[in-house]
Amino acid sequence: MPHLLLCIGCFFLGVSVFGLVCFDTSTLDLLCVQALFEHRSLTLNHVTIILSLLGGMPFLLFLTTFLCLYQTWIKNYKNVIFITLSMGGSIVIGWLLKWSINRPRPLEFYHLVKSYGASFPSAHSLYAATLASLMMLLLQQHKNRLSVILVSTLWFIFMGISRVYAGVHFPTDVLTGWGIGLIWTSLLWFWLYQSNFSNNLFLDKKSKLRWNNDVG
Repeated sequence: MPHLLLCIGCFFLGVSVFGLVCFDTSTLDLLCVQALFEHRSLTLNHVTIILSLLGGMPFLLFLTTFLCLYQTWIKNYKNVIFITLSMGGSIVIGWLLKWSINRPRPLEFYHLVKSYGASFPSAHSLYAATLASLMMLLLQQHKNRLSVILVSTLWFIFMGISRVYAGVHFPTDVLTGWGIGLIWTSLLWFWLYQSNFSNNLFLDKKSKLRWNNDVG
């Protein structure tokens, strides 16, 4: 699963960067925004506004806190670290790129929801891809893992499309957000769950705890 997510993330990021560097994608980006703008409906507008609220940083921090508290309660501290680094890292990476690249958003005329910061990459898409891959990795051994994969995939895809529909991002912003989210989470998974350094670190902590309990 992490290898597949990493490959998909690299594909999304590669397509976006290749298009931005090698071709003039501004016209195609704007045409996509215009096309979705012309097909807006009251129902889709409401759905987009709800997705904008659910995909923003406030809800993301609330959900991250809840997941970390639950993992702490069941004493799975490695998952706590994974969740914290995944979501926290996504926020830092996304906003550093926004600040450094500073790509203008589509014209305010298209905006359906309020937006903050620059356009590239789409933070909502990055957060959604991070959360989706996080859930797929944590629950990859669960009996309902196929349902988890389906719901998670639909979550980050619809979130990304909704940002273009809302007129606050270009498609290349969304593709980059998806790519970074999937790549970042997959690399963290490899480091925390499959690297010798991480395994030795947690084994050492368990040994110390066991030794202290035995002494006590």
